[in-house]
Amino acid sequence: GTCWAPGLFHRAASSSCRVGSLKMDKVVVIDARGHMLGRLASIVSKQLLQGQHVVVVRAEGIVISGGIIRARKKYEQFKHYRMSTKPSHGPFHYASPSRMLWRTVRGMIPHKTQRGATAFERFKAYEGIPPPYDKVKRAVVPEALKVLRLGAGHKYCVLGDLSHQVGWKHQATVKHLEEKRQASASEYWAKKKESNGKFAAAKEAANAQLGDLAPLIAATGF
Repeated sequence: GTCWAPGLFHRAASSSCRVGSLKMDKVVVIDARGHMLGRLASIVSKQLLQGQHVVVVRAEGIVISGGIIRARKKYEQFKHYRMSTKPSHGPFHYASPSRMLWRTVRGMIPHKTQRGATAFERFKAYEGIPPPYDKVKRAVVPEALKVLRLGAGHKYCVLGDLSHQVGWKHQATVKHLEEKRQASASEYWAKKKESNGKFAAAKEAANAQLGDLAPLIAATGF
């Protein structure tokens, strides 16, 4: 996968724009599976404030340090926070993984100011990989990966499992849709490899027939 971090992610110039002296991709799609929740949210929020559009997919695969029991206890404590006179005014206790990430990112942005609200509009989060993001290149953030940032043997839990235990009802549905997407992607990749192999063989056969013209054609860049 592509690695993405401030200054480390590059894409074709045709798909980017310039903000001040900083070059920005129009949209960066991050595959959140295996990333630490807080570290990913902090990097995403910083990029949003700098003008970057960010889409996070597979939010159900995000990781939280600490065991699942500890995470559940913290969420149960969080559910007790409410407006005493009119609870329907908030705070709202989201159960889905994408909304948990959404709320975490919102807490790192001054979302009640014009600048923060505009930045937050550039952010989207999803469970699974819905169209059209299943057909685009997805990036990872090395600074937020669990395998690089969490100590060996340290307890952790997956955000999708936590959400399922606190009321999220769509874990099985997302898993089924992801299996269908992965099967389709595997079939596409097998056909693409076969097509690439045929093209390479045809190109090699054609080059073998050029004879003395091969150096001349190579010099022109073809």
